[in-house]
Amino acid sequence: MKPVDEYFFNQKEPYQSIMLYVRSVILNTLPGVEEKYSYKIPFYNIGKKPMIYLNILKGKDYVDVAFVQGVLLENQFPVLRNDNKRKQVRSIQLKTIEDLDHENFIELLHEASSLLSKSKKAWFI
Repeated sequence: MKPVDEYFFNQKEPYQSIMLYVRSVILNTLPGVEEKYSYKIPFYNIGKKPMIYLNILKGKDYVDVAFVQGVLLENQFPVLRNDNKRKQVRSIQLKTIEDLDHENFIELLHEASSLLSKSKKAWFI
């Protein structure tokens, strides 16, 4: 089993179901995305640049769907939050699968992918 699969299957419910659902939406929406296991969490890269990662932050009760260049997307997608005072990353916090607005998320994935494809590097701050 790949490390990224092991990561998902070692999560407790409801986090496991939420993460597997988000993973399937990402992989089905962006066929060119590459799933990686880095820093002990799943990352989704466009080329060699990280676009999204999934995480469960200590002491929190949600799945953090974090967009690396989220600061550039937060005005267009107000669902993105600046949790933990991060300079560049913005995220969607999901306590249930139903918390995810599927259509808006797909639009956000396309916009984030387009933005990242045009940038020289993912981390700019």
